[in-house]
Amino acid sequence: MLAIRPTCENCNKSLPSDSDEAMICTFECTFCKDCVEHILHNVCPNCGGGFEKRPIRPKNAIKKYPVSTTIVYKPIDENSFNTLLLKYKDVHPEKR
Repeated sequence: MLAIRPTCENCNKSLPSDSDEAMICTFECTFCKDCVEHILHNVCPNCGGGFEKRPIRPKNAIKKYPVSTTIVYKPIDENSFNTLLLKYKDVHPEKR
């Protein structure tokens, strides 16, 4: 089950469970749409994968399956990320 993390790992923007701005990679690294599009260019800085829109957990399921309250805030290191970005930016996620 998805953790539904509460914030963007890069800018710490709030991403509540019903946010349509939340993007995740296959390992549930969570970033806001703005960071994914304008800073990360669809390259996860943690695993090199691509991003998809995070599903919204139905409100009636949140009580039984609560969302995470753990904040993962680790802004990207531009120098180390730039190497990964140059390697994968023009490679479709399925081919990375």
